[in-house]
Amino acid sequence: MEDNYCIIMGGGIGSRFWPFSREDRPKQFLDFFGIGRSLIQQTFDRFNQIIPTENIYIATNKNYAALVKEQLPEIKDNQILLEPTRRNTAPCIAYSAYRIQAINPKANIVVTPADHLILDEQNFLKNIQKGLNFVAKFPSLLTLGVKPNRPETGYGYIQTQEGGTDNIQKVKAFTEKPNYELAKVFFESGEFFWNSGIFIWNAQTILDAFHKYLPNIANRMDQGLNVFNTSGEADFIKEHYPMFQNISIDYGIMEKAENVYMLMADFGWSDLGTWGSLYDISEKDENQNAVLKCKSLFVESENNLLTLAGNKMAVVQGLSDYIIAESDGILLICKKSDEQRIKQFVADIAMKYGEEYL
Repeated sequence: MEDNYCIIMGGGIGSRFWPFSREDRPKQFLDFFGIGRSLIQQTFDRFNQIIPTENIYIATNKNYAALVKEQLPEIKDNQILLEPTRRNTAPCIAYSAYRIQAINPKANIVVTPADHLILDEQNFLKNIQKGLNFVAKFPSLLTLGVKPNRPETGYGYIQTQEGGTDNIQKVKAFTEKPNYELAKVFFESGEFFWNSGIFIWNAQTILDAFHKYLPNIANRMDQGLNVFNTSGEADFIKEHYPMFQNISIDYGIMEKAENVYMLMADFGWSDLGTWGSLYDISEKDENQNAVLKCKSLFVESENNLLTLAGNKMAVVQGLSDYIIAESDGILLICKKSDEQRIKQFVADIAMKYGEEYL
């Protein structure tokens, strides 16, 4: 257990959840369900059941250091890895892996986003433990694949090769988010799994992969081998991190490497990436309206998601398939089918009114 570590990635701004998710308090720090714990707190609680507190690290943007300390007082300052600028998941994971290997060269690491919903936590943790045991024995890059229960266009997919044991199979191909027709083919074939974005590997295995597939990141990080986990680390990262290419771990390594495996898991998973995904997992009334953290009266309305800050009341008449969300004086009314346009709405508001409402 002392060789097992967890990196929780919590540096995004969650713009698709605007106006609830704002630059100064993005979605991972919000309590969407009114349970008293934010998404990042729930993620920490989950992994803390099998990984010691001192082995859990938070990788986040420098602007969110105070929020992490406020919400996770159990975490010491040296367990918060601060990114000076946003460079996607590959640089974030490289930084995390170099730091952890400096502490424990034998470390096995699970990397997880901060904002996922897991319904069956015990089954999930059994799968994580199985994965950690696997990568401790075999130099593999392991990803968790979720068996789809519907054609879904919001997730990437993983295709596996036949064979394998104990629900672990070699990966044949990764596919980006498909259109509906292709998602339907994937779902009906039974050969494809949702890409959860949760990864497990040994520290040395992932660093070897960086040297092979993203040498520009690895070679620059190698210059700081003597400063990781020392007082010189912050200055080194501040100088070098902005030079890294902006690239995801999927594009940079997982789609290229030959030692990639998938652990097939089923634990009630949702990537809370959009208002639509939140609607899908929320309780609904007889007209399929979902209400979060407020009071409501629906009249001649169905299939809507309504959420207002501060336990407010809304009367909704004559709307079908809409997102209605209010926070801090900002009201969003948007067709569910057009929610991908929210990022553009935010950009337009910034152009018209400045950054006050971001």
